[in-house]
Amino acid sequence: MYLLELVGDDDAFARREAAARASDVRALAPGLATARGVRRPQTLAYTRRVGRLVGTTDPTVEGAGALLDAASVDRSGSVAVRARDVRGRAGVDTRAAERRLGGVLVDRGFSVDLETPDHTLLALFSDAAALGWLTVEPPRGYGDRQPTEKPFFQPGSMAPADARALANLAGAGPDAHVLDPMCGTGGVLVEAGLVGSEVVGLDAQRKMVAGARENLAHYLDDGFEVLRGDATRLPFADAAFDGVVFDAPYGRQSKVEHDSLVTLVEDALAEARRLAPRAVVVGDRPYDEAAEAAGWSVDSRFERRVHRSLTRHVHVLR
Repeated sequence: MYLLELVGDDDAFARREAAARASDVRALAPGLATARGVRRPQTLAYTRRVGRLVGTTDPTVEGAGALLDAASVDRSGSVAVRARDVRGRAGVDTRAAERRLGGVLVDRGFSVDLETPDHTLLALFSDAAALGWLTVEPPRGYGDRQPTEKPFFQPGSMAPADARALANLAGAGPDAHVLDPMCGTGGVLVEAGLVGSEVVGLDAQRKMVAGARENLAHYLDDGFEVLRGDATRLPFADAAFDGVVFDAPYGRQSKVEHDSLVTLVEDALAEARRLAPRAVVVGDRPYDEAAEAAGWSVDSRFERRVHRSLTRHVHVLR
């Protein structure tokens, strides 16, 4: 069993992304979850740390100490303890927790090494506390891929962490083929490519096609293609992709009338249904009815607030 420390304050979204890399993902407490069978967790955007679960207890130093006292430990060498009051919910003294748990481990024969330990024990406190041996700390280095840092930039481009999460939800990974038929600047395709996917993008605008190619070439060595085309009439054979993902035009940015925009999304999703077993569509409104009319089932939908005038609706489709 694994322990996950989640990023941000939308735990349901973070757990759903984690489910793309793990099985049986379950809420434990705000900011915390458990999972089984984790695969490539280093690619997750909304998981801060992953550890082998030791156990759970009440969110106090005494509870955590008692839990470790009673636990079997099948390792040796040097150790560091990292305690965290997740979202400040427990009000626990994390230094006291580290001293208490470190004392237990020293008594078991461990040496302390705070710089390069052989093992790191996580002590995460929320509405419950959990201990786990750190296995992966997914890199948070999205800075060089922020929209304004890319060779080609357009206002309204998606943050790379969100793009990574969408790519994961669409099934990105080694040997996967991912399509974005409304690729814009190519942000989702960049993240899908960085986790090992072969990626294809289309856009109706020549400027976006050229810009997306420039961005993809900057971050990826190969394994990508960008074409000019219509998302409702795609030039690919049935079942050519493992996943389709796109960020639909927003009403405030689009010249298309509301009803026509819904029709555009429905027609694009009908094409996606022909091409892949899963899809993720993002929009500035719910598209449940359009997805169902195109033959999809809505696995889940999340509302992701961007700013006061924009909330993105993320639909995960099967």
